[in-house]
Order: sequence, then C-alpha cells, then structure tokens
Amino acid sequence: MARTVFLSRLIGLYALLLSLAMMSHKQASVEAVTAMVESPALLLLAGFIGLGLGLALVLGHNVWSGSLAAALVSLLGWIFLVRSLMVLFLPGMVKRIFSAVHYERYFYLYMSVPLLIGLYLTYCGFRKISA
Repeated sequence: MARTVFLSRLIGLYALLLSLAMMSHKQASVEAVTAMVESPALLLLAGFIGLGLGLALVLGHNVWSGSLAAALVSLLGWIFLVRSLMVLFLPGMVKRIFSAVHYERYFYLYMSVPLLIGLYLTYCGFRKISA
C-alpha cells in the first residue's frame, strides 16, 4: 500500500504538472514533441528512458486489486512498457500514428488525459496521509 501511495503521488504530480506546463506553452510543446518524433536519436532516447520506467513500474508494482489508483498505476506501467517497445522496435509506425492523430489540432484534448489522471492520482495519493 505504501508503494501505491508513493507512486500515486509521484506519477500524479508528474502528470499534473507536466500537462499544465505543456498547456501553458502550447506552440513550444507541439514543436518539441514533433521534433522528437521526427528525430531518430531523440526517439531512441525516449524509448530507452520509457523502457526503464515501464519495466520499473511493471516489476515493482503489478497490483490489480485493492483500489482503482493501484490498478491505474499498474496499467500506466504496462502502457509505458508497451509504448516504449513500440518506439524502440517500430519507430516508423510511431511516426505514422503521430501523423494520423493530428496532435496540434487536438492538443488540449490529448493534454486533458494526463491532467485528469494526474489530478486523480494526486488526490488518491495525498488523501491517504495518516499520522
């Protein structure tokens, strides 16, 4: 349970603050993400980092019962792992998907997902504070 509380706080605050920062600088964020997807070196680096994060979450917190927050943390670990494997092994597909989702047009919709996840996990993580 302590691991779920910590990870809910960590992932929640990260997602919340990152999405707010990106939304406050939309054009720079869109340009940076587009440049990353178009750069094989940056995409590879993102894949390496995401693989480590995904493996750490999957190996350290594969909890599917107890609370929605615990299951969400585990689900996010699997999503990070699968996404990183796609980036590492199928970079061409990642570029095609990125082009197909019209990232700039639906930017605020896409940013609302980590914002809401961040709000929920942050709330769950800090709600569990006890003396």
